[in-house]
Amino acid sequence: MNRERRPLLVLVGPTAVGKTALSLRLARQFGGEIVSADSRLFYRGLDIGTAKPSPAERAAVPHHLIDLCEPDETLSLGEYQRLAYRTIDAILARGRLPILAGGTGQYVSAVVEGWGIPEVAPQLALRAALEGLAEGEPARWLAALDPVAAQRIEPRNRRRVIRALEVTLMTGRPISELQRKHPPAYDIRTIGLWRERRSLYERIDTRVDEMMAAGLLDEVRRLYDMGYDRDLPSMSGLGYRQLLAHLVGEMSLDEAVERIKFETHRFARQQATWFRRDDPRITWFDLDQDDEAAVVAAIQLWLRDWSEPLGI
Repeated sequence: MNRERRPLLVLVGPTAVGKTALSLRLARQFGGEIVSADSRLFYRGLDIGTAKPSPAERAAVPHHLIDLCEPDETLSLGEYQRLAYRTIDAILARGRLPILAGGTGQYVSAVVEGWGIPEVAPQLALRAALEGLAEGEPARWLAALDPVAAQRIEPRNRRRVIRALEVTLMTGRPISELQRKHPPAYDIRTIGLWRERRSLYERIDTRVDEMMAAGLLDEVRRLYDMGYDRDLPSMSGLGYRQLLAHLVGEMSLDEAVERIKFETHRFARQQATWFRRDDPRITWFDLDQDDEAAVVAAIQLWLRDWSEPLGI
């Protein structure tokens, strides 16, 4: 416990592992408010397929950074990071416990690690000029302007090389300097949730069936009829992409549902890979073996010295 730093509880894990239910319990027990770290929850109108907390759940416990934009709008990682810090600080100022919960590893890491995120809008003319350079030339430019970034980026990854050049040329500073991490002044406790793979897959499949019964196909049809294109980032998410393919006649409904389940299994594996790289900083609980009481006990011990200022 670092008494000079304010507490931030972080709850991570793959989709369908049980983060929502546990975050609600923890918020009620410890006087917390939930800050979403799930990029799929940003979009208004995408409710069933994103497993967005219900109105009743959101009324019972304050939730933040949900329904931030329309399906055809975007929220950059840098914008999210600034909103998250502002929200966390406001929760702490109210004497409450902020609980950062979600499965989008990039967004969690950006907040917890304090990623430096250059805010440079796409420069289409500059990009076109860089794209027109001979093969290998952008990488040579980057090596001259920012040797550190050139070492980190595979020269054949032309898109990343050009983005690095774009940021460096527009800001006048090496992108590697702008991307340095500045960890925030929080006492962070990160809890990771896990289940045995077969158990997790069964939970995913059950949830997909429940989403379909709750009207996911109608939700996707409504969004499509409103003109939201299937190539939008919001509409390319799990559930939406596959059901849109069904609606335009590319596959049957049964095939679409099976595809949702299969690709969600794969997504859960990718999430696990991301979070497992942070093993030393994450305390893992296998919810097939550990009951929620074990998680609660660990958090109680961590929060012991904070109980009075947080009003717990």
